[in-house]
Formats: sequence, structure tokens, C-alpha cells
Amino acid sequence: MSVVFLVLPLALLVVGGAVLAFVWSARSGQFDDLDTPAVRMLHDEGASSRPQGSREKT
Repeated sequence: MSVVFLVLPLALLVVGGAVLAFVWSARSGQFDDLDTPAVRMLHDEGASSRPQGSREKT
């Protein structure tokens, strides 16, 4: 029975910390744009962004 008195407050602290972290990140704008980072790699930005080894031979 004494383990419950130790684990329950510890679990509540962890859950409270997770909720506070989520609220802070939602208010600071972390979840505002979920689509752009996923499709950013699909857009070709030109030869300047290509790695050194991927140049085409002419």
C-alpha cells in the first residue's frame, strides 16, 4: 500500500508536466503549420541546394 502513495503523486507530476509542455507548445505556435514541413522536400530549389556528389555530368 505504501508504493501507491509514492507512485501516484509521481505519476500526477509527470502527467502535469506533459500537459504544461503541450499547452506551452500550442500557445507558442509549434502546431500552426503542419503541412509545409512535410512537403518542403518535394520542391526543387535549384542547383545550389544539391549535395556535392549529385551534379549531372555534361
